[in-house]
Amino acid sequence: MNEVLSTRDMLKRAQKCGYAVPAFNIHNLETLQVVVETANEMRSPVILAGTPSTIEYAEGENIVSMAKVAASKYNIPIAVHLDHFENIDDIKHYIDIGFKSAMIDASHENFEDNIKKVKEVVDYAHRYDATVEAELGRLGGQEDDLVVDEKDAMYTNPDSAKEFVEITGVDSLAVAIGTAHGLYKGEPKLDFERLKEIRAKVEVPLVLHGASDVPDDLVKKAISLGICKVNVATDLKIPFSDAVKKYFKENPEANDPRKYMTPGKEAMKKIVQHKIKVCGSENRY
Repeated sequence: MNEVLSTRDMLKRAQKCGYAVPAFNIHNLETLQVVVETANEMRSPVILAGTPSTIEYAEGENIVSMAKVAASKYNIPIAVHLDHFENIDDIKHYIDIGFKSAMIDASHENFEDNIKKVKEVVDYAHRYDATVEAELGRLGGQEDDLVVDEKDAMYTNPDSAKEFVEITGVDSLAVAIGTAHGLYKGEPKLDFERLKEIRAKVEVPLVLHGASDVPDDLVKKAISLGICKVNVATDLKIPFSDAVKKYFKENPEANDPRKYMTPGKEAMKKIVQHKIKVCGSENRY
């Protein structure tokens, strides 16, 4: 492998073989390093995901360049993915500079407008061999700056999902089956019967958002029922920041980023290793 890929082949292979590809939200050089180095050690395909504020913070050109270096260095499939983008012009711009995978999140729109926006992105992305993910139904919680009240979260309708995929030509579909962004107040209750129905009606790979803090056995069951991309964000940020805080508490005079970032990277690596095992993507390449 010597280039950043789209998610098309890696997700289809995961779908065929019954595992999921982990999509880890990264924010900077250090978090990107942890993800690709760990994925390479475990021979797992991996998706580097960035929310709009992350891409703005780190700059899209930097993310793409770092991902290209990793792709040339490691012999595993690596994709860079725009996560929860709502602005169509922004998506087009980042596809132009090298992103091969994008999620257009128009789930807050009505069904017809969601379809219209997704189809516009699909038509553009496919001209550049990029893949598109969309969301039907809404997850509760918070992703980046987008907040969805629990009462407004809506589950994905299987029949609507079938129609949505057929009209838009989208490459993968994020489904709402009871997960939420961020941490849970209690154990989440996932609607596996709904997931089975969606899988029976929809051919494209299915995506599980809000997988942080979900018990491993529930994630594994979702994968067994057709989920083949699992998003992880919050579970990475907390151990990273906790380890850096601990280092400063023990070393209050510290000022070298190479030293105080290292404990954070080590803590995050353990989570990445664990999530890869939960996804069943270890030793797939």
